[in-house]
Amino acid sequence: MEKIHTGQFAQVHYTGKLVDGTVFDSSEGRQPLEFQVGGGQVIPGFDQAVRGMEVNEEKKFTLTSNEAYGPVRDDLKKDFPRDMLGGQEVTEGQELWFKSPQGPVPGKIITLKPDTFTVDFNHPLAGQDLEFSIKLVGISNAPTQVQGCGCSCSSESDSSSCGGGGGCGSSSCGC
Repeated sequence: MEKIHTGQFAQVHYTGKLVDGTVFDSSEGRQPLEFQVGGGQVIPGFDQAVRGMEVNEEKKFTLTSNEAYGPVRDDLKKDFPRDMLGGQEVTEGQELWFKSPQGPVPGKIITLKPDTFTVDFNHPLAGQDLEFSIKLVGISNAPTQVQGCGCSCSSESDSSSCGGGGGCGSSSCGC
């Protein structure tokens, strides 16, 4: 039986959980996640776990935060002047999109003060160990899925959410 290797496209059904059992993402009821092995489209530990699998093989594994989205980084928490909001009403915990040289990036407001506000640009799963259950359902030498922004990710949301930098099926394709 063929084993998947770098450069091939994997079609994977998965469920991702926090170590407390909370499901944070799943392909259940959707198309499988498709990505190029070694293409940098998913978190490194997920990519590594798929390498060498055969079609219909199932696997469970745990990734430390360093193998997933990394630790929470204080340098990704930034203060901004409140007038930058232009009078927009915001609340702590609210997610906003900010312009960057690499394109739009999401940030979560963590502190509101009269003259400033603080935004956390860490990935929402930074600092978390993650558990995955996966099943490799297909191997191909070219993408089999084209959705959203025309990339090969399995995100079924609109193109504005495609390419947020990093997860299995949730804004991971980088287009």
